Amino acid sequence: TGGGTAGHVTPNIALIPALKEAGYQISYIGSYDGIEKKLIEELGIPYYGISSGKLRRYFDPKNFSDPFKVMKGYFQACALMRKLKPDIVFSKGGFVAVPVVLAAKHYKVPVIIHESDMTPGLANKICIPVASKVCCNFPETLKYLPEDKAVLTGSPIREELLHGDRLAGLQYAHLSADRPVIGGSLGSVTVNQAVRSILPQLLKTYQVIHICGKGNLDESLIGTEGYVQYEYVDKPLRHLFAAADLIISRAGANSICEILALRKPNILIPLSAAASRGDQILNANSFAKQGFSTVLEEEVLTADTLSQAIEETYKNRQQFIDKMSESHLNNAVKTIMGLIHDCTRS
Repeated sequence: TGGGTAGHVTPNIALIPALKEAGYQISYIGSYDGIEKKLIEELGIPYYGISSGKLRRYFDPKNFSDPFKVMKGYFQACALMRKLKPDIVFSKGGFVAVPVVLAAKHYKVPVIIHESDMTPGLANKICIPVASKVCCNFPETLKYLPEDKAVLTGSPIREELLHGDRLAGLQYAHLSADRPVIGGSLGSVTVNQAVRSILPQLLKTYQVIHICGKGNLDESLIGTEGYVQYEYVDKPLRHLFAAADLIISRAGANSICEILALRKPNILIPLSAAASRGDQILNANSFAKQGFSTVLEEEVLTADTLSQAIEETYKNRQQFIDKMSESHLNNAVKTIMGLIHDCTRS
């Protein structure tokens, strides 16, 4: 279970091949029409939608109706526990997971939770007391979790991302093999503008693959030699990752764990505290502290600071690669599968 954003689904998707290989029968419980429904149904996994409501810490008129949606979801989840008779529930979080985890507790089904961010969100805070184990991505998260439940696993990464082909990526993007490539996966208008503002300077040394987000293409730059832009990339993404020598990215937990697994020197530009609960800033700072990343906060993002960060990170790229290679968080699927086996045997 898990949903609401892609970040609450993609780690589950990354686990599915290993679960199938180990002989598990898989069912997915999500919301009626969340992003998880389409992503899971495309994989041919039986999908069950339940009622879902958000639990908020702030005033909102929906605070009066959403608790009833959560209650309805709980009874629906209980009915599914009776029907499916699971041996274990794996939860990636999001508010749809709360009724599922509580229903599992009612039927004494063991639960493993995965928390992506540095500090647990409200949904996982509610679920942690009933979990058997709580997986996390950052060493700093351990202090927020019960000592006997916390396991530092990293985030499950889709296996295909680890098997990209550099030449295939260069051919897909129509780039040459004789100059380094900067890859950027950025949906932010501010960051997109910063990258484009230094393009003439960048293209003297680098080539640029820019995944800019839906509606963010700049038509005036189409056909610029050494620069390609995409709103979104699906299947060829692994090859574009392989082609990149340096990556510029936001600091969402799943994205940066993919960068870590691929050992790509990177510059993280976290979503500002004004636009979020600050989790991306914490994520990015943890990676910087471990020597995995350069961090450039949005508040100080300018053409000059971005140019300087690119120059320094690329110059010191081998140091970042070495630090990432030393990390033991690159085997999340294997570690989590071990926890699942332990819980189903106990």
